[in-house]
Amino acid sequence: MGWKWGADMMTEENELNRDDRKPPREVSAVSPKVVSTQELFAGEREICIEHEGEMYRLRITRRNKLILQK
Repeated sequence: MGWKWGADMMTEENELNRDDRKPPREVSAVSPKVVSTQELFAGEREICIEHEGEMYRLRITRRNKLILQK
């Protein structure tokens, strides 16, 4: 039924009965809003985003990757 690899390894039964698992995330039938980086940045390389009173910087790198910094 269950598997064991050693005394210090978790058994299948223990894995199924763990209490510290996070509850499953709710799945929404509505798709998230899509915003293009061209629209979001409007020709700039960096923007600031305020979230719950904190400021975050979102920038486009030289290699055209997005970096989010607090």
